[in-house]
Amino acid sequence: MPAAEPLARREWRASGRANRDRCGLASLAAIDTDGRSPLDLLADQERTRLPDLLPLRAQRMGASPFAFYRGTAAIMAADLARCPSSGIQVASCGDAHVANFGFYATPQRSLAFDLNEFDESAWAPWEWDLKRLVTSVLIAGRATGRADRVTEAAGRSVITTYLNVLKEASKRSPLDRYFTHFIAHDFVQGIDKESRSVLDAAIADARKRTSKRAARKLTQVDEDGKAHFISQPPAMAAISQADAERVGEFLDQYVRSASVDIRFLMREYALRDVARRAVGVGSVGTRCYLALFEDGDGNKLILQTKEAGRSVLEEHGGLEQPPELVEEISARGEGARVVGLQRILQAVSDPFLGHVVRNLGQHPMERDFYVRQFHDMKGSIDIETLDDGPFARYAVACGAVLARAHSQSPNLSEVVGYAGKGDKVTKSIMAWCAAYADLSHADYLAFVDSRD
Repeated sequence: MPAAEPLARREWRASGRANRDRCGLASLAAIDTDGRSPLDLLADQERTRLPDLLPLRAQRMGASPFAFYRGTAAIMAADLARCPSSGIQVASCGDAHVANFGFYATPQRSLAFDLNEFDESAWAPWEWDLKRLVTSVLIAGRATGRADRVTEAAGRSVITTYLNVLKEASKRSPLDRYFTHFIAHDFVQGIDKESRSVLDAAIADARKRTSKRAARKLTQVDEDGKAHFISQPPAMAAISQADAERVGEFLDQYVRSASVDIRFLMREYALRDVARRAVGVGSVGTRCYLALFEDGDGNKLILQTKEAGRSVLEEHGGLEQPPELVEEISARGEGARVVGLQRILQAVSDPFLGHVVRNLGQHPMERDFYVRQFHDMKGSIDIETLDDGPFARYAVACGAVLARAHSQSPNLSEVVGYAGKGDKVTKSIMAWCAAYADLSHADYLAFVDSRD
């Protein structure tokens, strides 16, 4: 079927300006808390999670207000759904907080700085990702004892940077936007010596985080000379032989559907062991497995097979998804959604990235999964170690990256038209985020109290 006739930039901008009649810029500041039940929503999520990992989830979420915020993408999606929205949907991360940006290796073995988490990705109003990012800056800033003027200035800078980068991107052709990306080396250029030292340390650490290093830390060789994962429950745990065989079947399916170069490469490896791994904060309790592969000389490769459920943007945000995405999920599962949107939003993606087509059976393992490398030079910035200046500059870098990701959507000029000069929308989004940071903190205290 031929594509619809593409709109010109001026037509998209006119559409965006017209959208203000439906939702004025000032409306983006409004928060509706009627009918909220955040703890009930978290409890509802737990019904589909692995019971023995729920205490670990509670422990990680209760560690700090920022840790709690990291685990509450579903709550925020439900809250955003009650608030006025621009209605201008773009391909979105769904969980764009500051800890979900970081470094990873490109196929050329250079380091890229980009978004690195896409479990909740879907189509959503552009401001939803931006509000989640800015709120995370405010919460992270407060959690590290920074003055309000520092965190608020950082938040405003994130918004203005996002809008400026998006505006500049809208002037370029789709092909030019497609090839725009951030490399780690470029990311540290032009910043002060203090900031660079922190970032250089993070980059150096990321370069060490390879499958080879992970294998040394997470595996051992038994008396029979067989390599296997070291069980360290609950974070790392052995699984039944039946489940291990099922994961092996998933991985066989993944390899058959991978690109020809990955299929060719995987002919040199054999599966040796599978273990369950608890990852992240909000993801704890979902099914995630590490698979250990070995070549004939004992060289190791670790792949991560991670459960893919419905995006919180759809399930709790109530967002209707484009027919093309609905059809893709119906035919190929939620893993295809995660992989597809990651490839759209990231400048460069993991060549091992792939998914497993769902098999609608009754077995508890019959879920959607996606596959990626484990610890392939992945690294992030510990924001607690940053002084105020580097903290603000890191937040701004995240805003620029988010804009680059959103600029891959055909209607980015519609966002630019809606935002206008940016002053009013910046004020409204900042007001919303400041109020939501307070709301999230109250939710955190209620959560901690409920666990006592």
